[in-house]
Amino acid sequence: MDSGKWLMEKRSTFRSDSFSKEYESVLETGCLSIIVLGASGDLAKKKTFPALFNLYRQGFLQSDEVHIFGYARTKISDDELRNRIRGYLGKDASPGHSEDVSNFLQLIKYVSGSYDTEEGFQLLDKEISEHELAKKSAEGSSRRLFYFALPPSIYPIVCKMIKKCCMNRSDLGGWTRIVVEKPFGKDLESSEQLSAKIGELFEEPQIYRIDHYLGKELVQNLLVLRFANRFFLPLWNRDNIDNVQIVFREDFGTEGRGGYFDEYGIIRDIIQNHLLQVLCLVAMEKPVSLKPEHIRDEKVKVLQSVLPIKDEEVVLGQYEGYRDDPTVPDNSNTPTFATVILRIHNERWEGVPFIMKAGKALNSRKAEIRVQFKDVPGDIFKCKKQGRNEFVIRLQPSEAIYMKLTVKQPGLEMSTAQSELDLSYRQRYQGVTIPEAYERLILDTIRGDQQHFVRRDELKAAWEIFTPLLHRIDNGEMKPIPYEPGSRGPAEADELLSKAGYVQTHGYIWIPPTL
Repeated sequence: MDSGKWLMEKRSTFRSDSFSKEYESVLETGCLSIIVLGASGDLAKKKTFPALFNLYRQGFLQSDEVHIFGYARTKISDDELRNRIRGYLGKDASPGHSEDVSNFLQLIKYVSGSYDTEEGFQLLDKEISEHELAKKSAEGSSRRLFYFALPPSIYPIVCKMIKKCCMNRSDLGGWTRIVVEKPFGKDLESSEQLSAKIGELFEEPQIYRIDHYLGKELVQNLLVLRFANRFFLPLWNRDNIDNVQIVFREDFGTEGRGGYFDEYGIIRDIIQNHLLQVLCLVAMEKPVSLKPEHIRDEKVKVLQSVLPIKDEEVVLGQYEGYRDDPTVPDNSNTPTFATVILRIHNERWEGVPFIMKAGKALNSRKAEIRVQFKDVPGDIFKCKKQGRNEFVIRLQPSEAIYMKLTVKQPGLEMSTAQSELDLSYRQRYQGVTIPEAYERLILDTIRGDQQHFVRRDELKAAWEIFTPLLHRIDNGEMKPIPYEPGSRGPAEADELLSKAGYVQTHGYIWIPPTL
């Protein structure tokens, strides 16, 4: 079967028309080499390779142009790496799945080498060049994408090795791009040092700092919801909105990752990057256009408008049993829960608290944005106690957008009740596969679209907000409050929400519709 016919069959079988149109421009010609550094690690096996497989299966990575290289210190063969990956590529009963898995794995070649010496990277460059030559690509005209599934501490030396041994000649029409994973530093100073070292070797358009939250479907929908719908425009400001909550909750603890987590804590791990990125999209002004730089300019303006965090607007928690993990120090001060109020000093948001809340070992698992509107003046129906209007974007699980509002209770009496206008994706978009975040972001990297990646000045502004607070925690000046696993977290967090103006709705629970 010729590649054109094969590609058309893949499109019709595995993806929706809307997803296809969005990424039509990705199908470039020319040889593409994707190099996964840290190929034997968990991140590569669980996220990177499955994302690449899904892109391949949907027809976005063409087998006659792309080759995937795994690179790590572990001395294993091509087949051993393929067998390690195979179990993470999904168990799908649809026709052709097992054949697609086999064909995809044959695109993967493994190179073993050190991260801090030239020999391994010279061998890697040799393998890439042979692939490019086999595809009859002119020297330097091919594309090379390096994905860092590695600890940030070795980013600088790996960048140095790539620059010295593996660069493509962009002046001949090709490109070299690097994708670096979070956490990008531990505070402002370490982040800036890391940025400076990488910036000496690569230009900003070559660097893609990935935050997978920016690839989530509902996060990507924020710009459309805000700026393509007329009825939101006059409401989205301090005159109508009382508070905004951005919440991340997990119903499990660190589960074997205690040693890693203890170095960072919930603020670095979740709030400073994921939730802060969401805040930018909720609070930013309308960009001049959808060009990546125009969008990122507006995000930076929001971050630069955030006031210093007040200690009295922070509640930290640590779940009971966290220190029982043998990899966690007995005297650990690392928070596994945090509620932090951010305040944006500008015309649109003055006086509106943005409540950032994240925690592990809580009573539920979800991530959502909750925009709570002010009370209705002149409440003739006496329904204030039932709760306020809210606009909720459920990021995961059960992706949904719904509006909580007061309606008449069906019946002969004039009584009111809380209900919702509900757009639940699983019900509304049956048969449409929502792409995983990593699929979308890797695809954006290939097409050179940096809209959903973090720019250096944006990263700096984010660290400037949280570094003073993090240093106070690291120095033991602020202590986490113990809380019971499976609870809502420390009671003091709910008290802080109440002080900030959030009104909890009692007696109403949103239930995702079932098919």
